[in-house]
Amino acid sequence: MVLRSVIRNFVRLESSSGIILLIAGVIALILSNSNFADWFNHILHLKLNFGTNLPLFYKSIQHWVNDGLMVIFFFVVGLEIKREFLEGELSMPSQAILPVIAAVGGMAVPAIFYLLFNFNDSETFQGWAVPAATDIAFSLGVLSLLGKRVPISLKIFLMALAIIDDLGAIIIIALFYSSDLELLSLFVVFFILFFLYLCNKKNLQNIWIYIFLGFLLWIFIQNAGIHATVSGVLLAIFLPHEKTKQGSLLTCAENKLHPWVAYLIMPLFALTNAGVYLGDVSLASLSKPVPLGIMTGLFFGKQIGVFFTTFLLIKMGYARLPSGSNWIQMYGIAVLTGIGFTMAMFINFLAFDSDIYINQAKIAILIASFVSAVLGYILLNFKSSRN
Repeated sequence: MVLRSVIRNFVRLESSSGIILLIAGVIALILSNSNFADWFNHILHLKLNFGTNLPLFYKSIQHWVNDGLMVIFFFVVGLEIKREFLEGELSMPSQAILPVIAAVGGMAVPAIFYLLFNFNDSETFQGWAVPAATDIAFSLGVLSLLGKRVPISLKIFLMALAIIDDLGAIIIIALFYSSDLELLSLFVVFFILFFLYLCNKKNLQNIWIYIFLGFLLWIFIQNAGIHATVSGVLLAIFLPHEKTKQGSLLTCAENKLHPWVAYLIMPLFALTNAGVYLGDVSLASLSKPVPLGIMTGLFFGKQIGVFFTTFLLIKMGYARLPSGSNWIQMYGIAVLTGIGFTMAMFINFLAFDSDIYINQAKIAILIASFVSAVLGYILLNFKSSRN
């Protein structure tokens, strides 16, 4: 089947990119804890202005990655979400209900775990969404190490769940991590969206029209007080998916951009954001509310939220286990959802103003993701070796 072939290609791409993402994160950690730490930090904060000193275009290298290149990442995520809802695993309610409800449980329970430790602190309260999303590249990367021992149905389930996780994270960013809204710019945003809607209805296939309108959207979204990455998702919603001789514009854009996102943009994000000084790490520092909330949220909250929602749905007869899988494998998948690297790091920078909390959160994300990856692999490998 063509659809299954597309899914296999997607999984293969995400799996290999997870290895590169890991290497980039390790390099960032090494540089941040070496004699090159000051030089590395200086490079990240060098300002680029592209010929203008306007605040919107006068950003550090790190900010250009986070507010510029990551817009393309979110654009591709938006394309994946739209395609999945139109023709993929999420297009049929009977297929979508299990990963959708599992993703909701996997976002809600980690937030509860985090708030148990930070509910009364107004400074750290905003970090409740940090442990909410699964990193699809790393989680599928771990699955790739098991090869054909893990059924493709479980890989599809994890992919669909992670995509819904990303959608939830996007909604959270738009609703909870935007500053005071500027009404005039917001009006212009709606005007641009109306033009995009017309382009979609007319099934215009000229990608440059969408790029131009997307660039305007990026400018005015930020001026309106909404995070820049939301513009990427909004643009993806209006890209047409009507089939032509060359394929749909949505599919073409996704296929061309996906390798750039997987092999360049995500590793660059890891390189510029994963660095943290580990010299001060101790049991005492890890027992503070922020790291404790994130570690318990990612490791315990994720697996509890995902596994028990799937268990209840299946036992109540509303869904069934992915074909060829069993409960131990499903639990292993639930554990893997505790790998929250990319999106967790991204929300971390939006949630906290203090470098202290940002660094605490980084360490917590790395520890929880590593432990989740190792335990998830052991569970899945143990079951596979007994088959």
